[in-house]
Amino acid sequence: MTTNTIVTKDGTQIYFKDWGQGPVVTFSHGWPLNADAWDGQLHFLARNGFRVVAHDRRGHGRSSQPSSGNEMDTYADDLAAVIDALDLEQVSMVGHSTGGGEVARYIGRHGTSRVVKAVLIAAVPPVMAKSSANPEGLPIDVFDGIRAGVAADRSQFYKDLAIAFYGANRPGAKVSQGILDQFWLWSMQSGQKNAYECIKAFSETDFTEDLKKFEVPTLLMHGEDDQIVPIGNSARKSARLIEGAREIYYPGAPHGLTATLQEQVNADLLAFLRS
Repeated sequence: MTTNTIVTKDGTQIYFKDWGQGPVVTFSHGWPLNADAWDGQLHFLARNGFRVVAHDRRGHGRSSQPSSGNEMDTYADDLAAVIDALDLEQVSMVGHSTGGGEVARYIGRHGTSRVVKAVLIAAVPPVMAKSSANPEGLPIDVFDGIRAGVAADRSQFYKDLAIAFYGANRPGAKVSQGILDQFWLWSMQSGQKNAYECIKAFSETDFTEDLKKFEVPTLLMHGEDDQIVPIGNSARKSARLIEGAREIYYPGAPHGLTATLQEQVNADLLAFLRS
């Protein structure tokens, strides 16, 4: 480990930020962003007595862009490598979107010996893609379209995606140009191959058995107008799989609610962490 970077078993460099002092909270970001997407939460919690650790997933942000390992098992193992390298204990784990899948797979593969709480925000579990076992899911054509966008003109694709991500296409929406621009900036820092392969990881991975292994207090937070990860096929199903899960649903809120409802999300997150 060097300053703010660890090296995994396969030689991938994983960047992380580590702010504040106090009880530890880790953050796993959504696709195709990086740890900076959590800054509104990281800074807030660091000011309120927590130590916050957020990493850039392999292939994203300031982490290296390996050709392999762009799937959930490796993502979870990378997160475990960060936790182990920093020797973090009594961790509250927070994941947004794809990062929620990462948290679920971490618990499924590595257990809860270092974990005391979990928070899934607009998270992809149990499974997004439609199948015979998940008839309510999104058709594979949806994800094929995302792949086509990333493989062709990814810059324009990310600009267009930001609009639905933050609900800027809804009547009366108040989403700043800055929020839309930062989504594009962070997305363009991901490797094209890494982002492309991650689409399969977040859409087709089944986290059902992982969720059943959650043995810690868990909070599910989700916007009711999420156009990216529809609430009916995600949080409401996950709540039935995680024993004792708490649920907070936000009327009219989009997928990127950590930015558009930052103050409310921060308050609810802080209350849960302190409970």
